[in-house]
Amino acid sequence: MLIRVLLFICAFVSVPSFAIEVTDLYQSTLAVADKTRATRVKASQQALMNVIKKLTGRYENVDHALIKKAKRSISDYMLKYEYLNLDDDDDELKIRIKFEASKVETLVRDAQLPFWGNRRPMIAIWLAIEDNLQRDFVTQERYPQLGRLIYDTAAEWGVPVVVPLLDLQDRASVGIAEVWGNFSEPVEQASIRYNAERVITARMFKQPHSSRWQLEWRYTDAELFESNQLVGDKQQVLIQMVNDLSSVLVANYVIDPAVSYATTSTVFTVDKLNDFTHIEQAKRQLKSISTVAGVDVIYRSKDVVKFEVEHTSSLEDLIKALKLEQAFSVYIDPRAFYRVADAQSLKYSWVGP
Repeated sequence: MLIRVLLFICAFVSVPSFAIEVTDLYQSTLAVADKTRATRVKASQQALMNVIKKLTGRYENVDHALIKKAKRSISDYMLKYEYLNLDDDDDELKIRIKFEASKVETLVRDAQLPFWGNRRPMIAIWLAIEDNLQRDFVTQERYPQLGRLIYDTAAEWGVPVVVPLLDLQDRASVGIAEVWGNFSEPVEQASIRYNAERVITARMFKQPHSSRWQLEWRYTDAELFESNQLVGDKQQVLIQMVNDLSSVLVANYVIDPAVSYATTSTVFTVDKLNDFTHIEQAKRQLKSISTVAGVDVIYRSKDVVKFEVEHTSSLEDLIKALKLEQAFSVYIDPRAFYRVADAQSLKYSWVGP
Protein backbone atom coordinates (compact mmCIF):
# COMPACT_ATOMS: atom_id res chain seq x y z
CA MET A 1 0.00 0.00 0.00
CA LEU A 2 2.83 2.43 0.85
CA ILE A 3 4.43 1.87 -2.56
CA ARG A 4 1.12 2.55 -4.29
CA VAL A 5 0.65 5.77 -2.34
CA LEU A 6 4.16 6.99 -3.19
CA LEU A 7 3.66 6.18 -6.87
CA PHE A 8 0.40 8.10 -6.84
CA ILE A 9 2.06 11.14 -5.24
CA CYS A 10 4.91 11.10 -7.77
CA ALA A 11 2.48 10.82 -10.66
CA PHE A 12 0.37 13.69 -9.31
CA VAL A 13 3.17 16.16 -8.72
CA SER A 14 4.90 15.41 -12.01
CA VAL A 15 1.91 16.50 -14.09
CA PRO A 16 3.24 19.35 -16.24
CA SER A 17 1.89 22.86 -16.05
CA PHE A 18 0.32 23.97 -19.31
CA ALA A 19 -0.39 27.47 -20.49
CA ILE A 20 -1.20 28.96 -23.84
CA GLU A 21 -0.64 32.37 -25.34
CA VAL A 22 -3.92 34.25 -25.59
CA THR A 23 -3.82 36.24 -28.82
CA ASP A 24 -7.03 38.29 -28.64
CA LEU A 25 -6.55 40.14 -25.35
CA TYR A 26 -6.38 43.53 -27.04
CA GLN A 27 -9.54 43.31 -29.12
CA SER A 28 -13.26 43.19 -28.47
CA THR A 29 -16.32 42.52 -30.61
CA LEU A 30 -19.65 44.20 -29.90
CA ALA A 31 -23.07 44.42 -31.50
CA VAL A 32 -23.97 47.87 -32.87
CA ALA A 33 -27.13 49.40 -34.27
CA ASP A 34 -25.53 51.27 -37.15
CA LYS A 35 -22.26 52.52 -38.65
CA THR A 36 -22.47 56.12 -37.53
CA ARG A 37 -19.46 57.76 -35.92
CA ALA A 38 -21.28 58.35 -32.63
CA THR A 39 -22.18 54.66 -32.35
CA ARG A 40 -18.64 53.63 -33.25
CA VAL A 41 -17.11 55.91 -30.60
CA LYS A 42 -19.45 54.60 -27.92
CA ALA A 43 -18.69 51.00 -28.92
CA SER A 44 -14.95 51.72 -28.93
CA GLN A 45 -15.12 53.07 -25.39
CA GLN A 46 -16.94 49.95 -24.22
CA ALA A 47 -14.44 47.78 -26.12
CA LEU A 48 -11.57 49.44 -24.22
CA MET A 49 -13.27 48.60 -20.93
CA ASN A 50 -13.69 45.00 -22.12
CA VAL A 51 -9.97 44.79 -22.90
CA ILE A 52 -9.05 46.28 -19.52
CA LYS A 53 -11.25 43.64 -17.88
CA LYS A 54 -9.29 40.88 -19.64
CA LEU A 55 -5.97 42.41 -18.61
CA THR A 56 -6.84 43.21 -15.00
CA GLY A 57 -9.55 40.75 -14.03
CA ARG A 58 -11.69 43.59 -12.75
CA TYR A 59 -15.34 42.64 -13.07
CA GLU A 60 -16.73 46.11 -12.48
CA ASN A 61 -15.96 49.20 -14.54
CA VAL A 62 -12.69 50.74 -13.49
CA ASP A 63 -13.35 54.22 -12.10
CA HIS A 64 -9.99 55.91 -12.59
CA ALA A 65 -9.17 59.36 -13.93
CA LEU A 66 -6.65 58.00 -16.46
CA ILE A 67 -9.19 55.50 -17.79
CA LYS A 68 -11.81 58.20 -18.18
CA LYS A 69 -9.29 60.38 -20.00
CA ALA A 70 -8.40 57.51 -22.33
CA LYS A 71 -12.05 56.98 -23.19
CA ARG A 72 -12.36 60.62 -24.18
CA SER A 73 -9.40 60.22 -26.58
CA ILE A 74 -10.26 56.68 -27.61
CA SER A 75 -8.85 56.97 -31.15
CA ASP A 76 -5.33 57.38 -29.70
CA TYR A 77 -5.50 53.78 -28.43
CA MET A 78 -7.20 52.15 -31.41
CA LEU A 79 -5.26 50.15 -33.97
CA LYS A 80 -8.11 49.26 -36.33
CA TYR A 81 -11.81 48.48 -36.50
CA GLU A 82 -13.96 46.45 -38.85
CA TYR A 83 -17.63 45.62 -39.25
CA LEU A 84 -18.60 41.99 -39.59
CA ASN A 85 -21.23 39.31 -39.16
CA LEU A 86 -19.77 36.47 -37.13
CA ASP A 87 -22.46 33.91 -37.98
CA ASP A 88 -23.97 33.21 -41.38
CA ASP A 89 -27.49 33.03 -39.89
CA ASP A 90 -26.98 36.09 -37.67
CA ASP A 91 -27.96 39.37 -39.28
CA GLU A 92 -26.85 41.44 -36.30
CA LEU A 93 -24.24 44.05 -37.17
CA LYS A 94 -21.05 43.77 -35.14
CA ILE A 95 -17.86 45.75 -34.87
CA ARG A 96 -14.45 44.35 -33.92
CA ILE A 97 -12.06 46.87 -32.44
CA LYS A 98 -8.34 46.23 -31.93
CA PHE A 99 -6.16 48.36 -29.67
CA GLU A 100 -2.43 48.99 -29.54
CA ALA A 101 -1.11 46.58 -26.92
CA SER A 102 1.73 48.79 -25.69
CA LYS A 103 -0.52 51.81 -25.17
CA VAL A 104 -3.17 49.85 -23.29
CA GLU A 105 -0.56 48.16 -21.10
CA THR A 106 0.97 51.54 -20.29
CA LEU A 107 -2.48 52.85 -19.40
CA VAL A 108 -3.12 49.92 -17.07
CA ARG A 109 0.25 50.27 -15.37
CA ASP A 110 -0.02 54.06 -15.02
CA ALA A 111 -3.43 53.57 -13.40
CA GLN A 112 -1.75 51.16 -10.94
CA LEU A 113 -4.17 48.37 -11.86
CA PRO A 114 -3.39 44.65 -11.56
CA PHE A 115 -2.03 43.07 -14.72
CA TRP A 116 -2.28 39.57 -16.16
CA GLY A 117 -0.03 38.71 -19.10
CA ASN A 118 -0.96 36.78 -22.22
CA ARG A 119 0.21 33.35 -21.02
CA ARG A 120 -2.70 31.80 -19.22
CA PRO A 121 -3.63 28.32 -17.98
CA MET A 122 -5.95 26.17 -20.06
CA ILE A 123 -9.07 25.08 -18.16
CA ALA A 124 -10.96 21.92 -19.16
CA ILE A 125 -14.64 21.98 -18.23
CA TRP A 126 -16.43 18.63 -18.06
CA LEU A 127 -20.13 19.36 -17.63
CA ALA A 128 -22.87 16.76 -17.22
CA ILE A 129 -26.55 17.72 -17.42
CA GLU A 130 -29.64 15.87 -16.23
CA ASP A 131 -32.74 16.75 -18.23
CA ASN A 132 -35.99 14.77 -18.16
CA LEU A 133 -34.27 12.12 -16.03
CA GLN A 134 -31.63 11.59 -18.74
CA ARG A 135 -27.98 12.44 -18.11
CA ASP A 136 -25.65 13.51 -20.88
CA PHE A 137 -22.47 15.48 -21.46
CA VAL A 138 -22.62 19.10 -22.54
CA THR A 139 -20.68 19.39 -25.79
CA GLN A 140 -20.82 21.89 -28.61
CA GLU A 141 -22.46 19.23 -30.74
CA ARG A 142 -25.15 18.13 -28.26
CA TYR A 143 -25.76 21.49 -26.54
CA PRO A 144 -24.35 24.16 -28.89
CA GLN A 145 -25.92 27.11 -27.05
CA LEU A 146 -24.52 26.09 -23.67
CA GLY A 147 -21.14 25.29 -25.16
CA ARG A 148 -21.03 28.66 -26.91
CA LEU A 149 -22.04 30.38 -23.68
CA ILE A 150 -19.08 28.84 -21.84
CA TYR A 151 -16.61 29.95 -24.50
CA ASP A 152 -18.06 33.45 -24.86
CA THR A 153 -18.12 34.12 -21.11
CA ALA A 154 -14.57 32.86 -20.66
CA ALA A 155 -13.45 35.02 -23.59
CA GLU A 156 -14.72 38.11 -21.75
CA TRP A 157 -12.10 37.37 -19.10
CA GLY A 158 -9.42 36.28 -21.53
CA VAL A 159 -9.45 32.82 -19.93
CA PRO A 160 -8.71 29.91 -22.29
CA VAL A 161 -11.17 27.06 -21.76
CA VAL A 162 -11.99 23.87 -23.57
CA VAL A 163 -15.17 21.81 -23.47
CA PRO A 164 -13.97 18.26 -24.25
CA LEU A 165 -15.09 16.71 -27.51
CA LEU A 166 -16.46 13.62 -25.78
CA ASP A 167 -15.49 11.58 -28.81
CA LEU A 168 -14.69 7.88 -28.71
CA GLN A 169 -11.30 8.54 -27.11
CA ASP A 170 -12.81 10.61 -24.30
CA ARG A 171 -15.71 8.27 -23.68
CA ALA A 172 -13.36 5.29 -23.46
CA SER A 173 -11.80 6.96 -20.41
CA VAL A 174 -14.59 9.01 -18.87
CA GLY A 175 -18.27 8.27 -18.40
CA ILE A 176 -21.13 10.30 -16.97
CA ALA A 177 -20.62 8.66 -13.56
CA GLU A 178 -17.01 9.89 -13.33
CA VAL A 179 -17.98 13.50 -13.99
CA TRP A 180 -21.18 13.38 -11.94
CA GLY A 181 -19.30 11.98 -8.94
CA ASN A 182 -16.09 13.98 -9.50
CA PHE A 183 -13.84 10.95 -9.81
CA SER A 184 -10.69 12.94 -10.37
CA GLU A 185 -8.12 10.48 -11.73
CA PRO A 186 -9.82 9.39 -15.00
CA VAL A 187 -11.01 12.94 -15.74
CA GLU A 188 -7.54 14.42 -15.20
CA GLN A 189 -5.92 11.77 -17.36
CA ALA A 190 -8.43 12.38 -20.16
CA SER A 191 -7.75 16.12 -19.92
CA ILE A 192 -4.06 15.75 -20.76
CA ARG A 193 -4.86 15.64 -24.49
CA TYR A 194 -6.31 19.17 -24.13
CA ASN A 195 -3.19 20.57 -22.40
CA ALA A 196 -5.32 21.52 -19.40
CA GLU A 197 -3.60 22.85 -16.31
CA ARG A 198 -6.78 22.90 -14.22
CA VAL A 199 -9.76 20.61 -14.63
CA ILE A 200 -13.33 21.25 -13.57
CA THR A 201 -16.19 18.80 -13.25
CA ALA A 202 -19.72 20.13 -13.03
CA ARG A 203 -23.23 18.76 -12.94
CA MET A 204 -26.46 20.58 -13.73
CA PHE A 205 -29.99 19.47 -12.91
CA LYS A 206 -33.43 20.87 -12.18
CA GLN A 207 -34.39 21.24 -8.56
CA PRO A 208 -37.32 18.97 -7.54
CA HIS A 209 -40.73 20.51 -8.25
CA SER A 210 -39.12 23.68 -9.55
CA SER A 211 -38.18 25.34 -12.84
CA ARG A 212 -34.86 26.49 -11.38
CA TRP A 213 -31.59 24.78 -12.22
CA GLN A 214 -28.87 23.81 -9.77
CA LEU A 215 -25.25 23.77 -10.91
CA GLU A 216 -22.53 22.24 -8.76
CA TRP A 217 -18.92 22.58 -9.89
CA ARG A 218 -15.54 21.81 -8.39
CA TYR A 219 -11.90 21.44 -9.29
CA THR A 220 -10.86 17.82 -9.61
CA ASP A 221 -8.00 18.40 -7.17
CA ALA A 222 -10.43 19.61 -4.48
CA GLU A 223 -12.10 17.42 -1.88
CA LEU A 224 -14.92 15.22 -3.19
CA PHE A 225 -17.73 17.21 -1.59
CA GLU A 226 -16.07 20.62 -1.74
CA SER A 227 -18.23 22.07 -4.47
CA ASN A 228 -19.66 25.43 -5.44
CA GLN A 229 -23.43 25.50 -5.77
CA LEU A 230 -25.40 27.90 -7.94
CA VAL A 231 -29.17 28.07 -8.38
CA GLY A 232 -31.18 29.97 -10.99
CA ASP A 233 -31.83 30.12 -14.70
CA LYS A 234 -29.89 27.58 -16.77
CA GLN A 235 -27.86 30.18 -18.63
CA GLN A 236 -27.41 32.43 -15.61
CA VAL A 237 -25.83 29.73 -13.44
CA LEU A 238 -23.53 28.69 -16.27
CA ILE A 239 -22.35 32.27 -16.77
CA GLN A 240 -21.87 32.66 -13.01
CA MET A 241 -19.76 29.49 -12.86
CA VAL A 242 -17.39 30.79 -15.54
CA ASN A 243 -17.26 34.21 -13.85
CA ASP A 244 -16.44 32.59 -10.50
CA LEU A 245 -13.69 30.30 -11.80
CA SER A 246 -12.20 33.22 -13.76
CA SER A 247 -12.10 35.31 -10.60
CA VAL A 248 -10.19 32.52 -8.85
CA LEU A 249 -7.66 32.36 -11.68
CA VAL A 250 -7.20 36.12 -11.61
CA ALA A 251 -6.49 35.98 -7.88
CA ASN A 252 -3.85 33.31 -8.49
CA TYR A 253 -2.05 34.82 -11.47
CA VAL A 254 -2.67 38.57 -11.63
CA ILE A 255 0.30 40.78 -10.75
CA ASP A 256 -0.66 43.50 -8.31
CA PRO A 257 1.46 46.65 -8.69
CA ALA A 258 0.79 47.47 -5.05
CA VAL A 259 2.99 44.55 -4.01
CA SER A 260 6.12 45.78 -5.72
CA TYR A 261 6.61 48.15 -8.59
CA ALA A 262 10.30 48.97 -8.24
CA THR A 263 12.79 46.96 -10.27
CA THR A 264 14.12 43.97 -8.34
CA SER A 265 16.84 41.47 -9.23
CA THR A 266 16.47 37.75 -8.62
CA VAL A 267 18.83 34.90 -9.51
CA PHE A 268 17.38 31.76 -11.08
CA THR A 269 19.32 28.56 -11.68
CA VAL A 270 18.44 26.56 -14.79
CA ASP A 271 19.95 23.22 -15.77
CA LYS A 272 19.82 21.18 -19.00
CA LEU A 273 21.07 24.16 -21.02
CA ASN A 274 23.54 22.25 -23.15
CA ASP A 275 24.71 24.94 -25.58
CA PHE A 276 24.59 28.65 -26.35
CA THR A 277 21.49 28.22 -28.51
CA HIS A 278 19.53 26.87 -25.57
CA ILE A 279 20.87 29.63 -23.33
CA GLU A 280 19.71 32.31 -25.76
CA GLN A 281 16.33 30.64 -26.09
CA ALA A 282 15.98 30.58 -22.30
CA LYS A 283 16.89 34.28 -22.12
CA ARG A 284 14.27 35.15 -24.72
CA GLN A 285 11.63 33.17 -22.86
CA LEU A 286 12.44 34.96 -19.62
CA LYS A 287 12.42 38.37 -21.33
CA SER A 288 9.00 37.64 -22.82
CA ILE A 289 7.42 37.64 -19.35
CA SER A 290 5.52 40.91 -19.01
CA THR A 291 7.18 42.06 -15.77
CA VAL A 292 10.76 41.12 -16.73
CA ALA A 293 12.88 44.18 -17.58
CA GLY A 294 16.21 42.44 -18.25
CA VAL A 295 18.07 39.11 -18.13
CA ASP A 296 21.82 38.49 -17.77
CA VAL A 297 23.90 35.33 -17.50
CA ILE A 298 26.07 35.55 -14.37
CA TYR A 299 27.37 31.96 -14.10
CA ARG A 300 27.75 28.88 -16.26
CA SER A 301 29.13 25.42 -15.53
CA LYS A 302 28.48 22.53 -17.90
CA ASP A 303 24.69 22.58 -18.48
CA VAL A 304 23.86 24.76 -15.45
CA VAL A 305 23.31 28.51 -15.92
CA LYS A 306 22.44 31.20 -13.40
CA PHE A 307 20.35 34.09 -14.72
CA GLU A 308 19.98 37.42 -12.99
CA VAL A 309 16.46 38.57 -13.78
CA GLU A 310 15.34 42.17 -13.28
CA HIS A 311 11.58 42.37 -12.76
CA THR A 312 8.94 44.90 -11.74
CA SER A 313 6.88 42.52 -9.62
CA SER A 314 7.14 40.58 -6.40
CA LEU A 315 9.12 37.35 -6.42
CA GLU A 316 5.91 35.44 -5.75
CA ASP A 317 4.32 36.95 -8.87
CA LEU A 318 7.38 36.13 -10.96
CA ILE A 319 7.21 32.51 -9.79
CA LYS A 320 3.54 32.47 -10.80
CA ALA A 321 4.49 33.71 -14.26
CA LEU A 322 7.23 31.09 -14.60
CA LYS A 323 4.73 28.41 -13.70
CA LEU A 324 2.92 29.23 -16.94
CA GLU A 325 6.08 28.93 -19.04
CA GLN A 326 6.15 25.50 -20.64
CA ALA A 327 9.81 26.02 -21.55
CA PHE A 328 10.76 25.72 -17.87
CA SER A 329 9.86 23.04 -15.35
CA VAL A 330 10.45 23.16 -11.63
CA TYR A 331 13.67 21.36 -10.72
CA ILE A 332 13.05 17.88 -9.33
CA ASP A 333 15.35 16.91 -6.51
CA PRO A 334 16.13 13.21 -7.08
CA ARG A 335 16.25 12.78 -3.32
CA ALA A 336 12.73 14.13 -2.82
CA PHE A 337 9.23 13.11 -3.85
CA TYR A 338 8.02 16.58 -4.69
CA ARG A 339 8.84 19.67 -6.72
CA VAL A 340 10.10 22.84 -5.12
CA ALA A 341 9.82 26.41 -6.39
CA ASP A 342 9.98 29.09 -3.73
CA ALA A 343 12.19 31.93 -2.59
CA GLN A 344 14.69 29.50 -1.06
CA SER A 345 14.98 27.18 -4.06
CA LEU A 346 14.72 28.96 -7.39
CA LYS A 347 15.84 26.07 -9.53
CA TYR A 348 14.35 25.08 -12.86
CA SER A 349 15.08 22.71 -15.71
CA TRP A 350 15.06 23.74 -19.36
CA VAL A 351 12.40 21.91 -21.37
CA GLY A 352 12.54 23.98 -24.54
CA PRO A 353 10.12 26.15 -26.51
